[in-house]
Amino acid sequence: MELVSQHVKGIMEECKVRARDAGLCFDDETLEYIVTNRDMIELSPKIMIPTLYDYWVHDVRVLSGKGMYEAYPSNPYETVINTRPAISYYNDNNPDWLNVMIFYHVLGHIDFFQNNLFYKNTWDVDLTGQALADKRLIAKLRSEKGRQVDYVIEFSRGMDNLVGYYRELNHIITRENPDNKNQYQIDKIDYYFDIFLQQRKQVSHNTYLKEVARYNSCQRTGTDFFDPVIGKYPEFEELYRQEKVLNKRPEPDVMEYIIQHSPLLKLDENKWMKTIIQIVRNTALYFQPQIRTKIMNEGWASYWHEYLFMQDDRICGHESDFAKVNASVTSMPKVGLNPYALGMRLFQHIEQMEDKGCYSFDYYCQRDEIQKQKYDASKRSGRHYIFTVRENLNDFTFINRYIDQEFLTKHHLFVSGKRLNQTRMTWEYYIKSKRAQDYKKMIIDTLYHPPEVRVDADHCVNGVLYLNHLFEEKPLKLDFIENAMMGMEYLWGGPVHLETSEPVAEGKPSANYTAFWDPSSPVPKIPEPREIQWKRVRYLMENRKLHKREL
Repeated sequence: MELVSQHVKGIMEECKVRARDAGLCFDDETLEYIVTNRDMIELSPKIMIPTLYDYWVHDVRVLSGKGMYEAYPSNPYETVINTRPAISYYNDNNPDWLNVMIFYHVLGHIDFFQNNLFYKNTWDVDLTGQALADKRLIAKLRSEKGRQVDYVIEFSRGMDNLVGYYRELNHIITRENPDNKNQYQIDKIDYYFDIFLQQRKQVSHNTYLKEVARYNSCQRTGTDFFDPVIGKYPEFEELYRQEKVLNKRPEPDVMEYIIQHSPLLKLDENKWMKTIIQIVRNTALYFQPQIRTKIMNEGWASYWHEYLFMQDDRICGHESDFAKVNASVTSMPKVGLNPYALGMRLFQHIEQMEDKGCYSFDYYCQRDEIQKQKYDASKRSGRHYIFTVRENLNDFTFINRYIDQEFLTKHHLFVSGKRLNQTRMTWEYYIKSKRAQDYKKMIIDTLYHPPEVRVDADHCVNGVLYLNHLFEEKPLKLDFIENAMMGMEYLWGGPVHLETSEPVAEGKPSANYTAFWDPSSPVPKIPEPREIQWKRVRYLMENRKLHKREL
């Protein structure tokens, strides 16, 4: 691995000038390295960070990657990591024209990293420097504690998807309030509805809705909403003041709670474990934004590499080469998901819709499809609008808000289904739906969505760590429950209880299962899907033994 030549660096600097002229915004300093495919294989398990701490799982993945490469050789074009300065890696056999396209793609990524609000927790962090310090610290601990260090790393990584990313991000944004940087800020109306009525007074649902209706009425008439509130609840102002001036940290996540309250980690001989758990937690928090913006990030980079390269005079003579490479990257599959293609086309769709003024009340009032197709308010603000989208959204809000029927119709997209052809006894795929709502749900179901597991401090008695899974109609993966809870028990130093929901078993097994494969027997009828029923259960991990009880 080595830095790119001065010739290639000059190409990159010219790309930066053109990208900034088009509106992209990023730091001046970047680092570009030339690597081989085998370098990529060795860096991939460390998330492309050479200074990340050593861990045996990385070695296993390197060996697996080498075997896969021998069987299926590939040529990764680039990889960029969100550091200060941004670091990007390029294949050692790329021609100059291809590097121009790739550089534009990388600059799109860097612009996204440094401007999207979901990356705010990474903007002031020198990840490579911090990772190097962490690596040296873990190496020192490994020389003193031996294999026990790897156990702590493994158990910590088994729960590193339970970090409170959004709560941490909200704390960072709130802390930077220009009026008072050292105080926890909450709006008065938010405190009244979210905390005072629901938590303090625990009013009925009907009373809460009446207050919402009264607030809307006050907004329309311009009257003061809080005069009756203070008359009815004279303590409200004082409680709000106490809440506002309290320098309040967000509720600790599972890893943070274990660091702060574990009886095992409070022992002097075990305090070194806290350092390792915190390293794993910080690394997980750093990469949470990238996991949650995969479609947007790749789509944004693809949008700009296509737009900027098509206007670059260095394309001359390589138009067909570019078309071939670009098509392989941004082709839209009919079955499956290509985040490059979906994200890029959705950004283009948003720009075109905003240019015509389609995100307006007048457009939504149109009921005639022909009139909607002809609608054009000549707003021409699409480019500015997509920069706002890039700044404020993540994958979920991006998909949920902007995939519409016009987008599906334009790109001939659909939701595919799978069914058994009972005549031929084969599985076949078919078009299940062309509705935007169904397609949107299919994409959202593929997004990263870790379980919301919180510590229930009220039930953490007698040395028990009690966890509550806030159920969202997605059960936990049973294969991971035992190992994750075993690791928590080790780090906690006592029993761990986990409350969650599981589907209730319904129906009976087929009494004539063999008849399914017997051509001479009648083909069994496939039962209609039933609505899933859920029940609450509790998993108990004690002395490395897992038990389950129904609640």
